[in-house]
Amino acid sequence: MKRRKFLLTSAFGILVVMATSLAGQRPALAIGPDQEQAELANALSSAKVSLQQGLTASEREGQPISGKFEVEEGKLQLSVYTAKEGKFFEVIVDHMTGNIAKVEPITEGEDLAHAKSQKAAMDRATVKLADAATKAKGQAKGEATEVLVVSAVPELKDDRPEATIILLQGKKFSTASERLD
Repeated sequence: MKRRKFLLTSAFGILVVMATSLAGQRPALAIGPDQEQAELANALSSAKVSLQQGLTASEREGQPISGKFEVEEGKLQLSVYTAKEGKFFEVIVDHMTGNIAKVEPITEGEDLAHAKSQKAAMDRATVKLADAATKAKGQAKGEATEVLVVSAVPELKDDRPEATIILLQGKKFSTASERLD
């Protein structure tokens, strides 16, 4: 991952953790929009494939261990990390067709560290990330505006697997936590 993308992802992750702790791990605490979030929210309006569909499509490249929509070089991208036979991969799913556009091995750096910790959480999970994302989406409030799942990232909390799900409703981001066991 490029340094800028990692920093943006890290900053967003910190906001998610803060929002989750403030929300008592319940959905619906909105995070104020900033430039990157606004760019992502606008780009998501063109997506024809849901995050859940992207997670399912990536299964042919291994077990999905996290997934997110992101803006990379000004373009929307659906990125799924997978694990297969002790190796990790970033699978780029075409957000318009659901086809796999690219598969790249993850072999070093912070991406590898993240993939390993996500795999450790998914090794204890009995619920697929796609199912947890669908559940979080269904629990989100608001009938007037469609709810989109932006990301699903697992981690071990108190030795139990849990996914932090980022949702987008209109132009407002929120977080939800879903147990994976």
